[in-house]
Amino acid sequence: MYIPRLSSQWLLAAGLASAKWIVPGARWRDTDGNLVNAHAGCVTVDEESGKFFLFGEYKVQGQVEGGGVAVYSSDDLATWESHGLALKPVEGHPYLDPKMIIQRPKVVYSDATEKYHMFWHADNSTYGLLLQGFAQADNITGPYSFIDAPAPLGNWSQDFGIFTDYKDGRTYALYSNGDRKEARDVYLTSYNENKTALDAVVHRFDKYDLEAPTIIQTETSYFALMSHKTGYRPNNVVAFRADSLSGPWSQPSIVAPLNTRTFNSQSGFSLRIKGRKRTTHLYLGDQWDSNSLWESRYIWLPVAIDERKKSLQLEWHDVYDLNVRTGEYRGIKGTTYQAAAATAAGAAWKQEAAFTDTGAILTGIYGNESTVAFTKVLGAGAKDGQWVSFYYQNTDDMGFGDQPGGSPDRIGGAWQLRRIASVVVNGDAQNVETLFQRDTHKGVVLSTPLKLKLRKGVNEIRIGGLSNGFDVRGADIEKIVVYPPEG
Repeated sequence: MYIPRLSSQWLLAAGLASAKWIVPGARWRDTDGNLVNAHAGCVTVDEESGKFFLFGEYKVQGQVEGGGVAVYSSDDLATWESHGLALKPVEGHPYLDPKMIIQRPKVVYSDATEKYHMFWHADNSTYGLLLQGFAQADNITGPYSFIDAPAPLGNWSQDFGIFTDYKDGRTYALYSNGDRKEARDVYLTSYNENKTALDAVVHRFDKYDLEAPTIIQTETSYFALMSHKTGYRPNNVVAFRADSLSGPWSQPSIVAPLNTRTFNSQSGFSLRIKGRKRTTHLYLGDQWDSNSLWESRYIWLPVAIDERKKSLQLEWHDVYDLNVRTGEYRGIKGTTYQAAAATAAGAAWKQEAAFTDTGAILTGIYGNESTVAFTKVLGAGAKDGQWVSFYYQNTDDMGFGDQPGGSPDRIGGAWQLRRIASVVVNGDAQNVETLFQRDTHKGVVLSTPLKLKLRKGVNEIRIGGLSNGFDVRGADIEKIVVYPPEG
């Protein structure tokens, strides 16, 4: 019987246990207190240590591409330790120069070579090369040495994904073949036994014009998730289903509530956690911030699969606890404070809104003068603070994110891709928290989290507006949810 090595899609998490909660869209910080900076990558599991290793694009402030590939390790998918750059930029290198593109890195282990192999979308700034980079290392954290950057089977390759079948151990690449008129497909192609080169096209998703592919495998199905092409702007991710990788594949279906744009995220990778009590599948999405890419967030969510209906949906949780030993997870319950419980100042006011829980929303939030305050918020006085989710609507959309290419400029103006709110606790204006509020469709409420220091007993949380480069307007607030301290 074939027993596959632990890989990015298969995991027996013996000896591991959850220590912290997973908070989609939060500022994730590593054990040194720095922002986790590994975007559009993958999670690989090391057989020897049993640890999770996160690889992703390292984004440098003031530089769009070419920062290299960062690597972090974790025992619980929530606490991350930085190991620096697994693949470093190299001045003057034809593919690793900081001016070149190093996107969507993926790492797998090759039993044949006894090395870790890294693949990525290798390109220049005009997307004129469309190649797949290949590097390898003796250790999972690297450093990785550049080997080659071929055109896969002579074809173009843009957004890159990888998948290892947990039943037979075969590894496959998924990649879009670009935006040219002759392209607009996504390929599913198998690797050779050494995992050093691609050997055969297994299936081609013709002319759907999709990107950011990943595959979720169950006992009976394969689900291929892909994003539409709207640049760094989010859209409605879709999933195809098949009994085998060669197809036939189903029509695509949307995997999250319509017009949430997949909770403001893009697909890219997925993780199968085979625990002692259940198997849990995680969607590992990116919440891009094109105004400051290094601040982009992570939307990691459990996936609900109905084999009878042959359907897949993402489950939203503001905060959830995942036990990687058992495979079980639970959404954390918090205390809700609705708009009706808040006090408005200045020009801020409560407006009728049929799409909210109570039929009202707080609007007109602007700078330091027009604010809203929740004045009877109960806190626990926890040393490390408490997670608070802010449910908001940002009406700057005008269809933002839904047009091809992601540049729907209808009026010749500048797009406000986010609003930024100020959050002040108990009047401490010396410690202003910044709350990024991505664009939403009108009538669609999403949430974004902050960890706040709340004293034991009654607290005030005041929300105003900060500059996003264009204005100081905060998004409309429906409610806040305050969660208990971790642990």
